[in-house]
Amino acid sequence: MNWIELIVHTTTEGSDFVSDTLMELGANGTMIEDRADIPDPSLPHGIWEIIDPSLPDSMPEDVQIHAWFEPGETFIRAFEELSSRLDAVRASRPDYGTLETDTRSVSDDEWSEVWKKYYKPFYAGEHLVIKPTWEPFTPKPGDRVIEIDPGMAFGSGTHETTGMCISLLEETIQGGESVIDVGTGSGILAIAAAMRGAGSVLAIDIDPDAVRVARENVCHNQVDRIVTVKEGNLLQSTDATCQICVANIISDIIISFAKPLRAHIEPGGIFICSGIVAQREEEVRNALTEAGYTIRRTDRRGEWVAFLCGRDS
Repeated sequence: MNWIELIVHTTTEGSDFVSDTLMELGANGTMIEDRADIPDPSLPHGIWEIIDPSLPDSMPEDVQIHAWFEPGETFIRAFEELSSRLDAVRASRPDYGTLETDTRSVSDDEWSEVWKKYYKPFYAGEHLVIKPTWEPFTPKPGDRVIEIDPGMAFGSGTHETTGMCISLLEETIQGGESVIDVGTGSGILAIAAAMRGAGSVLAIDIDPDAVRVARENVCHNQVDRIVTVKEGNLLQSTDATCQICVANIISDIIISFAKPLRAHIEPGGIFICSGIVAQREEEVRNALTEAGYTIRRTDRRGEWVAFLCGRDS
């Protein structure tokens, strides 16, 4: 079977908007190709040794969002709607880049392999390594390896935001805490929390494909006695509470659910959030403060920001 690969040219600032729009319009997966996601070789842990130093040179100058659609009337309608939405924001958001589009036909084999090109093992935290199942890696003494198959809907532009969340989890989890991972995706943060010593972890996602992938990864890493994966919207599908909540998602969602999320965090608990483009740092910070959180720490890597917040009452 052939697929239509749709490519939107944008920027780091526009990547979340474009990727979310494509998924909303029925894409069978997205992949973000962004030089800003390649770890800085000056960082500790030998991150750069894991990734081919020539990789950035093979990447496009702009940010490209790849999405795959089945050919036919559904794609035609989706493309028309996408064009309309891009036209609507082009003038008001020059920071989103040109928002030009390209299309090409790809086979099943190309579709299943192209998105894996930029997803390599990387250190996230002091000794925790995230390793795709298909990539070789020799751990150093003390390393703990999470093997992940992200699945088509997860994307590859997650190194810095994932790393910040895991570093904050490593520092926050002392042992036995209850954790909720909101928008778990492939389950990386839930698995990391379990390996760090969390007593129980609820990994929740509204996307059934993400839930399936997360369950497979949880079982593959043998933490299924600690991690429960559930499909649904946290604010609607459960009344579960936790001592630590972590969310590596987009800024708009953090802003919209910051206040109602407090009901799921016990007094004195922690909210760790990332996926925040640097240009929206103040907007998210204000929303968190207005929702009643105390921001205890702000981490930045590249174009991305993470907050560690406390629910003090």
